[in-house]
Amino acid sequence: MEEKEIAYQITNTYSTMNTLTNNTKNVWFVCHGIGFLSRYFIKYFDALNPDENYIIAPQASSKYYLKNEYKHVGASWLTRENTQAEIKNVMANLNAIYHAEQIPEHVNFFVLGFSQGVSVAMRWVSRYQIPCDKLIIYAGSIPTELTTEDFSFINPEKTKILNIVGLQDEYFTEERMHQEHEKMQLLFGKNYTFKTYEGTHKVSKTALEMLKKA
Repeated sequence: MEEKEIAYQITNTYSTMNTLTNNTKNVWFVCHGIGFLSRYFIKYFDALNPDENYIIAPQASSKYYLKNEYKHVGASWLTRENTQAEIKNVMANLNAIYHAEQIPEHVNFFVLGFSQGVSVAMRWVSRYQIPCDKLIIYAGSIPTELTTEDFSFINPEKTKILNIVGLQDEYFTEERMHQEHEKMQLLFGKNYTFKTYEGTHKVSKTALEMLKKA
């Protein structure tokens, strides 16, 4: 058996919410967690003021049926299979969206990764030195290969690093919380803010309000 590799062009979708205008103050680039489709994930952000906030939600291209019921469809960004090649594909996806949206300079640009989307968002920001006003790590794991050098381009006076998790998040044990804190300290030292709220493993309106004000 021989496994070969080819390259080909792929077409994918992504979702947006609200309208980007001169009145827009914040643009959110939000990477969903495993099992989501972008058009459903983006609905969590409908509590934000639509006149001031424009939301961009990339779509992971690897889709599958949830719970083996062949009814509802979800998606995954990455697996352990052929990971490095898949990371390149995901990065190309995000770059294409970023350039297509032509985000104006007058807005605040927030990059948010939720759950599995944390690894995607952090790799993208670090690899392409994406300028953002906030990098939000929401209830997810930081990729182990990232180092302090990967984020050395970030000016802590211009970019806020926020780490947030629900106190009832079923995936974050005390041990895992400690591990993620160690990673954050390794990458950013004291230049990050850790926040908690009353909630489980999902995007919370309370949390969004905290992140907007942070």
